[in-house]
Amino acid sequence: FKDLVCLLCYTFISAAVMLVPHRKTEDGFEEHFGLNYLGHFLLTDLLLDLLKQSGTLSCSARVITVSSATHYVGELNLNDLQSRQCYSSHGAYAQSKLALVLFTYQLQHRLTADGSHVTANVVDPGVVNTDLYRNTCWAMKLLKWMTASLLFKTPKEGASTSIYAAVAQELEGVGGCYLYNGQRTKSVDTSYNEELQRRLWIQSCKLVGIPEVYSKGP
Repeated sequence: FKDLVCLLCYTFISAAVMLVPHRKTEDGFEEHFGLNYLGHFLLTDLLLDLLKQSGTLSCSARVITVSSATHYVGELNLNDLQSRQCYSSHGAYAQSKLALVLFTYQLQHRLTADGSHVTANVVDPGVVNTDLYRNTCWAMKLLKWMTASLLFKTPKEGASTSIYAAVAQELEGVGGCYLYNGQRTKSVDTSYNEELQRRLWIQSCKLVGIPEVYSKGP
């Protein structure tokens, strides 16, 4: 059991879909928002007590969330998180990635307020040659096929910053960072809006049917 706890101290949250047509998850959520964001939000809740028990003053547990540069053009519509009014696959994907950044920063605020030895950081893996592009148009697929070897990272290269976030000694006890190419980088200005973070948090709790959790909050 202790070995399992140690493994869970480094929790990678990375599953995603991109540019899918308008459709819903089994729970009725718009697929980008439900799979890319809400699933990760809920998974963190399910693991958090164990992570808090695992973290120590000298070795914090770490939550690493994977977003993307797409968050820079994302807009969070708190009145229509499910994109019911006007659906755009690009807009829905970007919104889900912005939500992940907002979530990570708010999580860190709450963990800090609680005095927990758990840190939360968000990673941008870059443009990686994976099957994530399978729902793009044929022209994009052709462009990817022609340029992937030159412009795209391999999956191994794409994972490097997530691994850095999980094990780098210089990040011990450090949370609330946006990391790209192994460096701390500034995310979009909107992501630092603590009121927006808080409102998204409250709505997310309601959507997945849990109390407003993770300690007292900022």
